[in-house]
Amino acid sequence: MNTQNIFRVLALVPILSLMISCSDMLDEPLENEFLVEGTDYTQSGNMILMLYGAYSQFYSMQWETHPIIGVRGDDVNSAGDQFPLQETDMYRYDRNFWMYNSVWLNLYSDLLFWHGAIEEIKKYEEAGANSANAQQFIAEIKVLQGFELLQLARLWGGILIPNQSQPSHLFDVPVSTFDEVMEYISNSMDEAIPLLPSVRPNQRSDVRGGVTQATALAVKAMANLELKNYAGVVEATDQIISSNLFTLNNDFYQLFKIPGKLDNENLLEAQYSDFGQASGTNISFNFSPYGPASWTPAVSGAGQGWGFWEPSQKYIKFMLSRNEQVRLETSVLFTPDGIAAIQEDPDFAELPEWISNTTRDGDRFNNHPRYLFLSGKFYLPSVQLTPGRFGYGTNNNFQVIRYAEILLMHAEALVNGASSGVMSAAEAVNTIRQRAGLSPLSSVDLDVVLDEKFAEFGTEWGIRFADLVRHGKYEELNYEGRNFEPSRHRYLLYPLEQQDIIPQIREAANQRGE
Repeated sequence: MNTQNIFRVLALVPILSLMISCSDMLDEPLENEFLVEGTDYTQSGNMILMLYGAYSQFYSMQWETHPIIGVRGDDVNSAGDQFPLQETDMYRYDRNFWMYNSVWLNLYSDLLFWHGAIEEIKKYEEAGANSANAQQFIAEIKVLQGFELLQLARLWGGILIPNQSQPSHLFDVPVSTFDEVMEYISNSMDEAIPLLPSVRPNQRSDVRGGVTQATALAVKAMANLELKNYAGVVEATDQIISSNLFTLNNDFYQLFKIPGKLDNENLLEAQYSDFGQASGTNISFNFSPYGPASWTPAVSGAGQGWGFWEPSQKYIKFMLSRNEQVRLETSVLFTPDGIAAIQEDPDFAELPEWISNTTRDGDRFNNHPRYLFLSGKFYLPSVQLTPGRFGYGTNNNFQVIRYAEILLMHAEALVNGASSGVMSAAEAVNTIRQRAGLSPLSSVDLDVVLDEKFAEFGTEWGIRFADLVRHGKYEELNYEGRNFEPSRHRYLLYPLEQQDIIPQIREAANQRGE
């Protein structure tokens, strides 16, 4: 068994869906049913299909989810022509914005789907399937649930924690506070960890790239970081670091491209494939929001994008002031107008010679009214496209958790009072800096760690926004005309559609004055 099995399931998700209709989920919750009539649970070999379906659901993440998660940080601007997304970037929230409801439904559809898969696995176990396999499969799914619950809570604060597959049961689920969600995730990861393989994801032979103990430990560390339980963070990161399973890819540029697929740095990534063929089945993430609306690719005919995701000038100037090249070249794609805009600042009138609107792979990014820059972390050079394929980013994976994040969460916990016999905060930071071509530091504090995270994770998964909010560094979010008020802007407004459907959400919204 390997990930090609998952891709096959992914291609058939509309036919083989284990449970609900995601588009209607919670719009008519009582009409959604979990249909498994005729399943022969004594056919234990079919149990793994539930796991394949779970990963397929994760890989099927809709394009709008990541931008909504990350758009409010000072590392990125919305760009594009979605006015409510631009307003969200400015902390002006609209509960009617379709993306809010879509992301809510995307994430809750996953959570309910995964509960359905768990329920089915338990039926196979009761019918005689291998119990150890069943428990491992359930543990893997719990880790995926934990990661997405974390994203939901970061977006909306108080949320519902599903405990079964039927959408209608959400009417009886209380709204859990942000801290309660983090505690739930941490406890859930504790349940999952001993049941998971103690290898790198790319070392798994059954589901290559699948969840392992390290993935669960990473999600546990994220939850405890939000709780400011720094000892709990180090407990998790110590285990990952001391396993000696993970290393940083020496080539930061290629890490986010085809050579970086299933890299030794990756603890979790959404996987895609065109199977190396010019035509036929193509399982691909929709990278269009990150792509250029105007470019001259090295490979003629390579597709364009929408230009919805733009690194901020604040981020670019921060990187330039640090003499960053390795990470800046990778993280930012420049247009001629973008270069000129940076040079309008007298402090950056003279730019390094390497800054260009043409990448090292020969793709030229032209001016466009939607944006000045684009994110290079979601850029696949046209020369890396499978010959005969032309969709922007086709065949690339979408990285979710990297070992670099483990090292810097470890450092963040240590400078906040935790202790470790495995690695010091300075060692963790310097490991990251070495790859970036920066000189080592003799000591580090919280500001140094947060700066390193800013440089390392720009435009990725809302990490920057979460860091600033967690440590009360709200002034950093007041940039380029923004005015961040923590009591009003930490969380998005609950989608109006969900307020209309779920009484607890309507009550929570009223309590917050929405």
